[in-house]
Formats: sequence, structure tokens, C-alpha cells
Amino acid sequence: MAHFAPVFTVLGGVLMMFALAMGVPTAFAWWGGDAALHAFLVSIAITFASGLWVFFASRRSRRELQPRDGFLLVTLVWTVLPLFGALPLWLQLPQLSFTDAYFEAMSGLTTTCGTVLTGLDHLPLSINVWRCFMVLLGGMGILVLAVAILPLLGVGGSQIFKAETPGPMKDQKLTPRIAETARGLWAVYFLVCVSCLLAYRWAGMGWADAFMHMCTTVSLGGFSSYDASLGAFNSPLIESVAIFFMLAAGVNFALYFVAWRRKSLKVLWADFEAKCFWALMLGAVLLITGVLLAHGTYAEPLEALRFAAFNVVSVATTTGYATTDYAQWPVFAPVFMLFLCGFSTCAGSTGGGIKLVRSLLLLKQAKRELTRILHPRAVQPVTLGGGVVSADVLSAILAFMLIYGAVTIGATMLLLLSGLDAITAFTAVVACINNTGPGLGQVGPAGNFQGLTDFQTWVCTITMLLGRLELFSVLVLLTPQFWRK
Repeated sequence: MAHFAPVFTVLGGVLMMFALAMGVPTAFAWWGGDAALHAFLVSIAITFASGLWVFFASRRSRRELQPRDGFLLVTLVWTVLPLFGALPLWLQLPQLSFTDAYFEAMSGLTTTCGTVLTGLDHLPLSINVWRCFMVLLGGMGILVLAVAILPLLGVGGSQIFKAETPGPMKDQKLTPRIAETARGLWAVYFLVCVSCLLAYRWAGMGWADAFMHMCTTVSLGGFSSYDASLGAFNSPLIESVAIFFMLAAGVNFALYFVAWRRKSLKVLWADFEAKCFWALMLGAVLLITGVLLAHGTYAEPLEALRFAAFNVVSVATTTGYATTDYAQWPVFAPVFMLFLCGFSTCAGSTGGGIKLVRSLLLLKQAKRELTRILHPRAVQPVTLGGGVVSADVLSAILAFMLIYGAVTIGATMLLLLSGLDAITAFTAVVACINNTGPGLGQVGPAGNFQGLTDFQTWVCTITMLLGRLELFSVLVLLTPQFWRK
């Protein structure tokens, strides 16, 4: 394992940064005088000391990171950070087992929104702030932040950025230097976050609620400080703000970066994937509104549109907020919404799932194959946005879909084997692998993951990790070739 020493050097640095990030909920605990202050101080000390030890124990090796180092580092970070992120929860909430605390932290950092906690309204403010702040960190990927400072550690960051960035076409660079790209993306992320915070405050939220829900809206993570989620506010204005920023966060953040550099918003309207995303959201909202009216779920069209718009956008963008128990709607609606969460968000967004660009390319590939059946000699390359997509990208997408299906089926079968009912098992896996949060049945919007056994919870935890890192980054570690020098 000595040849992986540079990986642990960076891991140690990330842990120390993560310890500093715990200062945010600690400040809330100190300011509000809540009971979790001691838990956060202990957690900061343990996390920082662990990171410092790992950093200095492995820093003798100064070689450049190789591509496989990036995959190992990404997987290690997203496995280890929830361990330390769970510490304040585990220390402060005696009813929480280690398994559940780790699940909660993993759910936050992977922006999944599945929770094992109830009585959120009565938790210490700092605990809720930490849950939501972990979602904010995970939304863009704390590794992207680490990439921005990797030159200070004497290692390069392009391999990490490639392993961490979601989507099938990862080789495109927005700037010549990867650290500059990371800083630019975080600058855009920060500006969107500030805008969302001020918008929530303007819509009527208190500063603390506005901060927490900003964290989980821009990151499409969906954690809330209330059991009733955003339904606790019962405010069409707040819901409208949430819809706007969920739609904004569902688009590739690189587009905002390019628009900022060019001082023009035309790039947003020119992107084919973004246009398809907005059209899909509009069509889905209108369809579910029609279904609700046709079944008499709501008598007033505006009321049906309000609930359909918020909950469809929330689930489709893998956010996971809810303003009503949509599992009680006509069965087509919640099933269709869960179907949408698998592919609706754009590559490079903070959302989970397959990503819309993969789905578009698969449709184009299918169309090409149908054409080739009728015209075997026709030359019809797959294009996207005016550019030809290489055969390597299409092969990678097909392999991704095969593994995605295999993991979904395998995890579902494990949950069924453990005694979970079919609806809960399948939708829990779909919600976890797409980093959406609520499923149906026992884990529906009116319930949570609290009733699962430890084995079932670990299956869902691993599924969340696989989904957040888009399968390949984790599964490549299981191949014998990876560990050979």
C-alpha cells in the first residue's frame, strides 16, 4: 500500500478541512447555547487529529497522482467523511446507533435526503445545521474544493476532478488549469447559494431556516429541519423559491461558469441538455397536474398545479422535499415521479441519477441502430449539440447502464431476501442509487428509513455511495488489475 501514500496525504488534508467545516454548526451551538456544543468540540478534535496524523504519516511520497489514485481517493473520501460526519450525531443523540448515524451522514454527504431521524423540529439547532451543511458540502463535492488547493500539497488534481465529476464526458476542461476550474465552479456555487439564502429570507423564512434550506436546495439534497419538510411552512411563495433554485441547480453548473466568463446568458439557452431538462420538467408538471385533476385529488386547478409543480420538481431533481404525502396520489403519479428521478438532472449538476445526457445519447444510439437495420450502409454518427459523440463515450454509457441495472436489481434482491416488502425494497434502492431520498411504502414521503434493520440500512448506505460516485469510481477498486503496480 506504500505506493498509494500520496492518496492518504490528500485524504489527511481533506479530513482537516472537514474538521474546520464543523466550525459552522459549532458556531450555531455556541450562539444558541444548545446542548450539542460539547459533541461538536469533541468531533472537531477527533477529526482534525486524525487528518493531521494521516497527512504527516504519508507525506514523504511527493509523486504526481495517477488516474487510479483519483478513483481510490474519491472512494476513500466518500467512505471516511461520513464516519467523522456521524460523530456529532452519534455523541449527541443516544437513541441513534452507529449504523443509523453513519447512514444519516452518508445520506447528507451524498445529497440523498433519506433520514432515520424523527422529531426534527425538536433537535438541537446545531444538529440540524450540521445535517444540512453536510449536504451543501456534498452537493458540489468536497473533493472539488480539495482540488483547488492541491497545488499547495504538491500534487496534481486532474485525476481527482475527473473521477469526482458526474456525467459521461469528463475530459472537457473549462479552464487550462484544473485548480482554476475548481475554484470557478465553487465561486458559481457560492453565488447561487447566497442568492437562494436571500430569496428564502425574503420569502418569509428566519435566517437559520433560510440557511439550512439553502444548503439542501442548491445541493438538491432535500434535508429539512422539520418532519413535514417544506410543507411545514405552507407557503406558496417559499415553494416557488424552492422550485426556481431546484431547477437552477438541476442544470450543469459549468454552464453558469461559462456564462459568467463570457458575460452572457445565451449559453444557457444554447445547451441542448439544459433545454431538454426544462422541457421535461414543464411537461411532467402539466401531466401530473392533469392526473390529479382527473382523479379528483384536488378540486381547484391552481391547487393541483401548486402541489404537482413542487413535488414533481423536487423528486425529479433528486432533491427529496415534500409538501404532501404524494404516495396517496393516484399510483401513476408517484411511480412516474420516481421514474423521472433516475435521469432528469443534467450532467455537472448537483443532482443524482443516470443524468439526462446519457439518456439522450442512448435514445440517439437506438435511433441510429433502427436506421441501420433499414439502411445498412448509411453513415449516421450520433451527435449532441452539433458535435459528434465518440464511440468510446457511447460504449461507456452502455456499460454504465448495464452496471446500473445490475446494482439496482442486486440491491433490491438483497432487501427482499432480508424480508422487506417488494414496493419498499425496490423504491428504496431506486431512491438511494439516484440520491433522491424518499421512495414509496415504508420509506415514502410520510415515513423514513428508521424502521429498516441494520443489514437493510447498510445495503441502502452502500447503494447511496455507488450512486453518488456513479458506480465506476467504486467498482473499479474491486478489479484485481487496479491493485497491481
